[in-house]
Amino acid sequence: MSNTLLIAALCVSSSAAFAATDSLEAAGPNDVVAVVNGTRLTLSDVERKQSLFQARNTFFEAERKAVDQAVEASLLEQQAAKEHVTVQQLLDLHIKSQLPPDPPDDALRVYYEGLDTRDAFEAVKDKILDHIREARTSRARSAYIQSLRSAAQISLLVQAPRTQVALRDTPVRGPAGASVTLIEYADYECPYCQQIQPALEKLETEYKDKIAFAYKDLPLPMHPHAQKAAEAAQCAGVQDKYWDYHDYLLKSNQLDLPQLKEAARTLKLDAQAFDQCLDSGQRANSIKATLDEATQLGIQGTPSFFLNGRFFSGNMPYDQLRQMVEDELQKSSVKQQQASGR
Repeated sequence: MSNTLLIAALCVSSSAAFAATDSLEAAGPNDVVAVVNGTRLTLSDVERKQSLFQARNTFFEAERKAVDQAVEASLLEQQAAKEHVTVQQLLDLHIKSQLPPDPPDDALRVYYEGLDTRDAFEAVKDKILDHIREARTSRARSAYIQSLRSAAQISLLVQAPRTQVALRDTPVRGPAGASVTLIEYADYECPYCQQIQPALEKLETEYKDKIAFAYKDLPLPMHPHAQKAAEAAQCAGVQDKYWDYHDYLLKSNQLDLPQLKEAARTLKLDAQAFDQCLDSGQRANSIKATLDEATQLGIQGTPSFFLNGRFFSGNMPYDQLRQMVEDELQKSSVKQQQASGR
């Protein structure tokens, strides 16, 4: 094959690949992406079978980061034009010139004492100063960029990928038909799950009539008590006490088997039925199904969340969680207005 033909073939295959990517990016979870002998496959079906969701989410995170960087550059260029200076002059004026003077040697020595090094103070002094200057510059730059963002009108049009997560046999609390549903995959022994719990409780209080919470038991193998704790919560669920037991475990953090059984008695469950359920492993298959589901979704740790199908994970601060909920409520409001023809 000639070089010209080879290049042409590559162009055609690349175009096809981009077209396929574009169609998947544009597709929603319920959109049909293939029909096989009359059987319609939605994007959610494909993701469940091929674990594609996290790949799309990774691409989105990279895309969002690039967009944020482009927004930052545009803000700086626009502000520099307003002040009739170059971008570098703008940064020097609003950031570099505002930095405090370097710390004196006695303060640097205090910093030096905390370092794990055998080098003499004089040998590392310049490196310490460089580190302090970089940290101060970074904080000052972030604050200045934030001030520009706050004064600007910015619309980010990059959309996060979403997927449908089945809620069959999943405990849910909150209003029926809530505008926002937050699904948490968590482990009772996971410290990060415990750390984010106050923020989730605050969300539940602030958005009591607008948000529903679902909990998926995802005990991790490195936590020896997590499996039985998850089974115990589901055994309590058999007696319609899942959330009472769930909340109790998160507050008490008492996960030994005798403590799990004592919790059932504290909550006035049928102790004999609870013990039989827990000792027999009656709910183990249900938890195994959630583990399989999490694997298909590409979940690698706890806590992991789906907010109206949008994935995020980790111990996120309350203000960030709240903003995400506000974004979803706004989108829901727009959809309702469009549906009503207003």
